[in-house]
Amino acid sequence: MLRVGNLQRSIDFYTKVMGMTLLKTTENPDYKYSLAFVGYGSNPDHAELELTFNWGVESYDMGTAYGHLAIAVPDAYAACEKIRNAGGKVTREAGPVKGGTTVIAFITDPDGYKVELIQRDFA
Repeated sequence: MLRVGNLQRSIDFYTKVMGMTLLKTTENPDYKYSLAFVGYGSNPDHAELELTFNWGVESYDMGTAYGHLAIAVPDAYAACEKIRNAGGKVTREAGPVKGGTTVIAFITDPDGYKVELIQRDFA
């Protein structure tokens, strides 16, 4: 779950830039929050990312325990190009991890959360 400062902006990023699907939204007026669930498929076959918008809260401090999300992609170089062309921010270009051969890249979402792209062979 990520707490976000603007739910629609985050939905747009994860669907239009990252290629996920909006799976479900809910509103809880009694407790003043909204949820959106996005992913590349539905549970239990695929992981889902829960986006939480607490009404009236536009930003959060990044905690020191949070690192980043990681998503496997078939081609990190192509993913970076696609994300950049869709308006996303690539903060580490695709290339081998230091001291290894695994190809990774990093992007940043609209709330400043880091997302690692890890190139994997899906064959």
